[in-house]
This record gives sequence, C-alpha cells and structure tokens, in this order.
Amino acid sequence: MADSTILITGGASGIGAAIVRTAFAEFENVFFSDIQDDLGEKLAVETGATYLNQDVSNEKRWKEVMAEIVSATGRLDALINNAGIFLGGCIEDTEMDLWMKMIAVNQTGTMLGCREAISVMKENPGGPKGSIVNMSSITGFIGLANGAAYGATKGAVRLLSKSIAVHCAKEYKDIRCNSVHPGAIDTPMNQAAFEASGDAAGTRAFFETLQPIGRMGTSEEIANGVMFLASDKSSFVTGTELLIDGGWLAASGPL
Repeated sequence: MADSTILITGGASGIGAAIVRTAFAEFENVFFSDIQDDLGEKLAVETGATYLNQDVSNEKRWKEVMAEIVSATGRLDALINNAGIFLGGCIEDTEMDLWMKMIAVNQTGTMLGCREAISVMKENPGGPKGSIVNMSSITGFIGLANGAAYGATKGAVRLLSKSIAVHCAKEYKDIRCNSVHPGAIDTPMNQAAFEASGDAAGTRAFFETLQPIGRMGTSEEIANGVMFLASDKSSFVTGTELLIDGGWLAASGPL
C-alpha cells in the first residue's frame, strides 16, 4: 500500500521481529518499538525499519510515539499491539506485583495503543481508515493452570478487541480491530518459560503434544496471519479472533 504506515510494538525479537520483517510486503513505512534497544537497533539496520524506544505501559510515551510517526509520514494505517510479557504462576502463587506488572504491559499497554491509534487513524488523509491487530493467546480461550495472570490479561485483550471493533464500525466504518491467538510458538519468551519450569525439554515436548499438528509454530507463521489482518486483504474482517495454534483449541482438554 503506497505511502502506508505500520507500527509494531514489542518488535525487537520473537514474533514481533518476524512481523517487522514481513511488514514491508504490505506497508511502505515500517516503525517498531521495544525496550530492548540493542536488539531493536540491530533489527532496524537489518531491515530499514525505524526503531523507537517505548514502554507500552507509559501513556505519555504512546502520545510521543504517535506524534513522531505522524510527523514523519502524516498517517497511521496499522497498529500491531504485540508487546507482552509472560510471568508464570497459579492463582495461589500470584503476588500483587506480578499481577499489576502483567496488567500494565499486556492489558493497559494494549488499551493505550488502541486508543492512541484510533485518534490518528480517524484523521488519516482521505478519511478514517486503519487496522488494529491485538496479540492475545490461546489462553484467551482456555485456562492454563500455571498462567493465571497471563490468561486474565489475554482474555481481556480478546474482549477489548471486540468492543473496539464494534465502536469503530459504528463511528468510522473503515477502522477495524481483530485479535490473534497463537498456540505454543518457538520464541525466546516461551523458551525462557520452559527453562524456568526446571525441565525445558520435557515442557517443550508437552506443549508440542497439545497441538495436533505435532510441533510448535514459528514466529513467521504468526506474522503471516497478522499481516493478513493488518492489510486491506482483510477489509471485511473486524471483531474476529484468528487462532494460529496448530489445532490446539480444536482438540483441547483440561490443562
């Protein structure tokens, strides 16, 4: 899309970095943000995308990032709210510090991104238009015993996305919002969680068996789905959930 602009949060590594690399197939101007400056600057050199330091839980920084993008390109066509963290623990182990940190990044960060993106998209040259893609999780549908706070935030993202989709359809018609729900994906964040379990190989094997396709997914497989929703190829899709989980939900039982 000529003169089009996309922002990907949490874009320095894992799924976010795969989205950055894929985005140039659909968008002319690619911006991404993260707090991992070394990785972000390296990826910017590799891809030609523009890197911005951003803590997504900081409201003031969201406004600054949007202002920088508008100043550079005059518009925002897509926002990928990908930034997120996983801190494991069942409900009995969930301390307030962990709970509030998960909400700040996964839930509040997503809300702020949606709100600020809409404020720009509704002023786009040519009229209101844009696509917001919020990264949720398979745990937005099913419970993970050792992920109480994580699942709570990802479930919230799922329903927030629907509310935004309905609001924007009524008010602006061509501003859309959808959520993406990965299963077990081979990312640095998941590998860290496997290692924290005390049996990294065994935990990885367990999650592979949960997905009927028989393996973990790749970051590139998630990025391809995200780009479909971000682009005009999905112009009649809003308020939906895209599961990219190797069949996990179709065959899921208690965890």
